[in-house]
Amino acid sequence: MNHSYQKQLCSAREAALAAGELLRENALKNQQELLVDHREAHDIKLELDRRSQELIEKKLKLSFPDDAIYGEEGISGDPHSEYRWVIDPIDGTVNFFYGIPHFAISIALQRNKETVIGVIYDPIRKELWEACRGGSVLMNNKPIVVSSRSQLSESVLSIGMSKSATTMEKTLPHFIELLRSAHKCRMMGSATLDIAYVACGRLDAYIEGQISLWDIAAGVLMVEMAGGIVHLKPHLTEADKYSIVAASGSLPMELLTA
Repeated sequence: MNHSYQKQLCSAREAALAAGELLRENALKNQQELLVDHREAHDIKLELDRRSQELIEKKLKLSFPDDAIYGEEGISGDPHSEYRWVIDPIDGTVNFFYGIPHFAISIALQRNKETVIGVIYDPIRKELWEACRGGSVLMNNKPIVVSSRSQLSESVLSIGMSKSATTMEKTLPHFIELLRSAHKCRMMGSATLDIAYVACGRLDAYIEGQISLWDIAAGVLMVEMAGGIVHLKPHLTEADKYSIVAASGSLPMELLTA
């Protein structure tokens, strides 16, 4: 393990576990009890998203007050800082709102925009993934590796699909082809967990036409450190949005990319 980042990794782990406890306490509430900050046609932001990020930020800033914070719920600190924390306080908010127990917290630390620490926590299953560049990648303190399945016909893929017309028009034909070729395709509603599942071999690949940095920053490091391959392509006009293929490396990448 890279000892130079042990303090940061410990703080990220503690922040994720604390936010996970907050989410777990509220997971059984019905929709009428959850306060909605913002609602869109295909997405929703809860007051709990904001509260979870505030809790994470508070814990991180106790030890690292000069680091920048870049999260789904806002940006704070010096944008020119060498270090920045990239946070998704609830990835899978729609799942959470509808009582579907499939969501997670993602915390990454970047040094000059290179991810050096990643922590993902599923508070319902109490599964904790963590990675430190140059060190180990673990799930609940046990080393993980990507799947060794090499045939697309044996693989399980997760497909994410942005609801923009352009992305759907581009993604749907590829999705249909993968449906025909793969053993199974899934749309699970949490990019963070999708990519963590690739890292630990549950899924063979995760494919998304448009996704935000905070959804994937921690998981990209994990997949790479677990032996996988990640192809990221920046969006042409929107900052910190990407198309992504995160895969085991055993499958032919040309079959997975649109």
